[in-house]
Amino acid sequence: MIKILAEADLPGSSVSQVARKYNIPSNTIYRWRQKYKSLSSEAKRLKVLEEENLKLKKLLAEKGLRIQIFTEALKKASNKGATYELS
Repeated sequence: MIKILAEADLPGSSVSQVARKYNIPSNTIYRWRQKYKSLSSEAKRLKVLEEENLKLKKLLAEKGLRIQIFTEALKKASNKGATYELS
């Protein structure tokens, strides 16, 4: 159903063409559109949130890696007796 609705929304495509292709009445597609219209906006919002979540996970992983690198460098420096001032 979602595939059919997405196909009907493609540029150059019409509901009647898609209905014929899948051998269903055109008004079924129109009813599905009405019924699931709110889901479309929720799906878009979910996609945006998933993309933002992925960016934040990457940022967190990068920060964790930097902390690990700095920690190892600090251990090596302290083993050599060097002193560093963190700013």
